Amino acid sequence: MPDTGTFKGRIHAWALGLKAELIALARAARDPRTPLFARILIFLIIAYAASPIDLIPDFIPLFGVIDDLILLPLGIALVLRMIPPDVMAEHRASAIAAEHVEPTRAGFALVVILWVVMLLALAALSHRWWK
Repeated sequence: MPDTGTFKGRIHAWALGLKAELIALARAARDPRTPLFARILIFLIIAYAASPIDLIPDFIPLFGVIDDLILLPLGIALVLRMIPPDVMAEHRASAIAAEHVEPTRAGFALVVILWVVMLLALAALSHRWWK
């Protein structure tokens, strides 16, 4: 457990809490007790967060990250209000319990394979471009 007396400890505790909240939200998106509109909104929030296309491009200083800092938290807050509290509490508890589970070797291998494939694809694309 991080030391919450220091700034670094508080940031670490906040990051762990955010990670557990996002895991709980992803689990709630697959729960049939979650309203359909909330499930769709969760998908849209994740798609927007992962998308390279933003309302305000990230290369614009300061303003480029404002949409991410405002829209994403507002979307998450809206979704959290739409999900029944008992469903969210159940998924929060399972997300916290899942933090103590050790990663599997198969999961590690999958991540390594994905990175290797991405690096090979990048190398092939850059080779074509520089040729």
